[in-house]
Amino acid sequence: MVLVSFLFSFSEPLMMALSNSSWRLPQTSFFLVGIPGLEESQHWIALPLGVLYVLAVVGNVTIIFIIWGESSLHQPMYLFLAMLAAIDLVLASSTAPKALAVLLVHAHEIGYIVCLTQMFFIHAFSSMESGVLVAMALDRYVAICHPLHHSTILNPGVIGRIGMAVLVRGLILLIPFPILLQNLIFCQSTVIGHAYCEHMAVVKLACSETIVNRAYGLAVALLVVGLDVLAIGVSYAFILHAVLKVPGGDARLKAFSTCGSHVCVILVFYVPGIFSFLTHRFGHHVPHHVHVLLATLYLLVPPALNPLVYGVKTRQIRQRVLRMFYIKGLI
Repeated sequence: MVLVSFLFSFSEPLMMALSNSSWRLPQTSFFLVGIPGLEESQHWIALPLGVLYVLAVVGNVTIIFIIWGESSLHQPMYLFLAMLAAIDLVLASSTAPKALAVLLVHAHEIGYIVCLTQMFFIHAFSSMESGVLVAMALDRYVAICHPLHHSTILNPGVIGRIGMAVLVRGLILLIPFPILLQNLIFCQSTVIGHAYCEHMAVVKLACSETIVNRAYGLAVALLVVGLDVLAIGVSYAFILHAVLKVPGGDARLKAFSTCGSHVCVILVFYVPGIFSFLTHRFGHHVPHHVHVLLATLYLLVPPALNPLVYGVKTRQIRQRVLRMFYIKGLI
C-alpha cells in the first residue's frame, strides 16, 4: 500500500509538469495501430493477451496476499518476491488495459500526456523488475554462501533500503524519457505502429533531431541490463563455486534447487526483453508485427508466469495456495 500511494503521489506532479510544459504539437493525441499488418485478426490476438493479464493480476495479487498475511513468510526471499509481484502488477496494468482496448474495441486514440505517462511507467517498472531480480540473486548468494549470517546481513532494514534503492533508480533514470520527448517536434505523423506507447516508437515519429533521445535510451538500456546481468552473473558464479565445494550429491542438488525458481524468472524476463530490444534497434529484416507481438508479450508473459513459477517451485507458497483454496472449498 505504501508503494502504491507513493506512486500515485509521484505520478500526479509528473502529469501536471508535462501538461504545463510548452508542446510544439498540432494535435492533442497519438493513434495506436495495435498489431500492424494483422488488423483483421487483432480480436483473436487479444484473447491470449487477456488471459495473460488475468493470470498476472490473479497470480500476483495472490502472492502479495499470502506473503502479507503470513508472518512466517516475512523472510528476505519472500519479501523480494512480494516486491516483484507488486512491480509485475503495475507493469501489466500499465500495458494490458489500453492494448486490449485497441485490439478489441478499436479505441486507438491516446492523449499525449497519457501516452507519455504510460511510457514512463512501463520503462520505469521494467527497470525496477530488473533491480529486484538482482536483489533476489544477492539473497540466494547470502543464503548459500553465508547461511549462518543470512538473517543478520539481510535484515528488514536492509531489505527496505534495497527496495527503496530499486524504486528510486527506476524513477530517476526514466524521468528524462518524457522530458526529452518534449523537445521533439512532431510535424504530421502521430500514428504509432504499436499496441502501447513505447519510447522508441514515439521517438521515431519526430521530424526533428532525435540523437539525444536515442543515445539516452540506449545508455539507460545498456546501463540497467548490462550492470544487472553482470551482478546476477557474479552472484551465481560465487554460488556455483560454493555449491561445487559441498560434499554429497544430494546436498548439491538441494542447494541448486533453491535457485531454480529465480533462474527461471531471470530467463523469462531477460531473454525475450533482450531479443525485443535488439530487433527494435537492429533487426531491420524482422517483420514489424513480429516485433510488436514480442514487445507486448514481453510485458505480459513474465508477470503471468512468475507467480506460477514460484507457486510450483516454492513449497511454502504452494502449500498456502492449496490451503487457501481448500478452505474456500469447505465454505
